[in-house]
Amino acid sequence: MVVKKFFSKIARFCKDVKAEVKKVIWPSKKQLINNTTIVIVCILVIGIGIWILDYLFSLGASKLMG
Repeated sequence: MVVKKFFSKIARFCKDVKAEVKKVIWPSKKQLINNTTIVIVCILVIGIGIWILDYLFSLGASKLMG
């Protein structure tokens, strides 16, 4: 009895997951490429900014240390 309830709950869960996946609006190839490009550019810009700040802070620290 307990085993039957367990497997019926698993089956219900799988049906619910399938129903939810059907509701997803998947991006088109053009949207996917555009969004990926934006993310990569943002990562590069932020990375370069952090690199510049790190360089400036290390220069300042080395001047303070002598």
